[in-house]
Amino acid sequence: MPGGADGARAVLTPAEARQLAAALVQQAAAAEGGTADATAGQVEVSYLGGEPYAIATRGHRLLTDQPATAGGADTAMTPTELLIASLSSCVAFYAGRYLARHGLNRDGLHVTAAFTTATDRPARVAGVRLAIQVPGGIPPSRQAALLAVASHCTVHNTFRQAPDIAIELSRPKAHERCQAVPAPGRTTVPQTTEIGHSRAPRHPGQTTECGASTSGDVRGREALG
Repeated sequence: MPGGADGARAVLTPAEARQLAAALVQQAAAAEGGTADATAGQVEVSYLGGEPYAIATRGHRLLTDQPATAGGADTAMTPTELLIASLSSCVAFYAGRYLARHGLNRDGLHVTAAFTTATDRPARVAGVRLAIQVPGGIPPSRQAALLAVASHCTVHNTFRQAPDIAIELSRPKAHERCQAVPAPGRTTVPQTTEIGHSRAPRHPGQTTECGASTSGDVRGREALG
């Protein structure tokens, strides 16, 4: 083909370009085994004192902290750094899988992710630039496909198609089990009103089994503790 023995510099027709793009997308999907059924997971985060938090999922644990300039002890990565680490390690995984599938050496595969944060509000990451290093080398004819596969990793896809995120307050289970009981001196149980999945007393001066009491300004609400 013109432009070089490997054809990397040949000019493609629009039809050929569309075919190549479709092939690259198919390769990207194949890197993850094609279309997969939806899966669900759960991550638990617990406060440890100071600024560190413990993160746990599927029996694995890690920490986050803040640098000393932000009041932390700098014992672990920040949540923002973990976000970028998630992206770069996902890119590395997909790139490594592509190399392995095509009989190419992935020893020494390395991904560097440089990021900047926004100077305005809201606080966020403004830009990320990733560089993939393949010490074993990769043929020019494979480079575009490798980049296509790496750019379709699950985390990168999540950045491009933002998931639905809901943040809400949840009551401790002990509070969910609370039931209204009469305050001392009362012989009747007053009416209650539904609040979420629990029931709170309407009358002031009544206590709950968790030790919360109601008064005029909190009547009809359950104390969150």
